[in-house]
Amino acid sequence: MNSTNPSNAKQTPVYEVCDVTYRYRQVTALDHLYLTVGAGRRVALLGANGSGKSTLLRILNGLSFPDKGMVNFCGEPLTEEKLQDDGFGLDFHCRVGLVFQNPDVQLFSATVFDEVAFGPLQLRWPHAKIRQSISEILEMMEIAHLKERSPHHLSMGEKKRVALASVLVLDPEILLLDEPTAALDPKSESHIIDFLVQSKGRGKTIVTTTHDLGILEDIADDTFVFQGGRIVAGGPPSEILSNVALLKETSLLHSHLHIHKSGEVHTHPHLHQHKE
Repeated sequence: MNSTNPSNAKQTPVYEVCDVTYRYRQVTALDHLYLTVGAGRRVALLGANGSGKSTLLRILNGLSFPDKGMVNFCGEPLTEEKLQDDGFGLDFHCRVGLVFQNPDVQLFSATVFDEVAFGPLQLRWPHAKIRQSISEILEMMEIAHLKERSPHHLSMGEKKRVALASVLVLDPEILLLDEPTAALDPKSESHIIDFLVQSKGRGKTIVTTTHDLGILEDIADDTFVFQGGRIVAGGPPSEILSNVALLKETSLLHSHLHIHKSGEVHTHPHLHQHKE
């Protein structure tokens, strides 16, 4: 199942995932997976816990590699050997940014400022450019007042915004976001969703894993539904959300009994908010 966009039809896809299988010991996380991500598309990987979507994100970022099959990045094989090549590896890591679901995995510096400065310093940007870029990104993420704070003493929502800022400061073409709104308070969730909404039309390719049906139409142009390491459906968010049978089958929508004041009992479908 492929994401499509007529205006990008002649462009080389950003990612081509071809017959990919990946196992954690005896557990198959991805099972003969095929997926194409077009340039400039906002793609949502939708699925319950353990469906394989986060594993795919790690592979797209070059942190893991398939046991079988191939992943192409902009027409080039994305392999461990290619990433060890200085030219390809540097270009890839400048163009692709990953934000983990758990920001504590990603944050390690003494202050928020140092955290966001780390990437630009590694790329040897001029100091004036680094300071200007950090100032702009902290303002955009509404965390400028936290720049001297330790990221480890922030709230979960603040940590996630710092982690996102540390990636966005490098202005990558491709963003990989693993459950960016999970475990956030309403204000922080709204801020992340606003960023994803505003990214539409800016030319960036964004791949987001989620199980939150409520934000799907805001954050995605294309949706792929995962179950058991396979893609079982794909299409525009509106099409996926209208398929109640599919959502129930993939544990994304559940029905619960409700007793009304009249004493009558009805079954209504509800979004299933997983806790990870």
